[in-house]
Amino acid sequence: MPRIAGIDVPNDKQVWVALTYIHGIGPCLSRQILKEAQIGDAVRARELTDDELSRINSILDRNYVIEGQLRRQTNQNISRLKEIICYRGLRHRRGLPVRGQCTQSNARTRKGPRKTVAGKKGVKEMRG
Repeated sequence: MPRIAGIDVPNDKQVWVALTYIHGIGPCLSRQILKEAQIGDAVRARELTDDELSRINSILDRNYVIEGQLRRQTNQNISRLKEIICYRGLRHRRGLPVRGQCTQSNARTRKGPRKTVAGKKGVKEMRG
């Protein structure tokens, strides 16, 4: 497995797909990186030479924020929103959707599994 930016990328995938295994690099960006490094899209990751790997690594180090640094930056941004107590920060604190989505019927990903609350007893049942 070739090691790019501290991540073991899969051997048998094409290089542009293998680069997407790095946090912060998507399909479009991976193709741009390969174009800059003058490497073809169809090349498999195991076929990369040491020179090509070093070119990719130097481009990533020089131009892009990826992996741990990107995660740290994202967490700092969220904690800043929480500290200044803005609306988005409150939504992050409460674990609710941040970008204005409806929550009455959806948003199960953010809210978690349903918490069932027992309904009130009927009037007839209370008299009996």
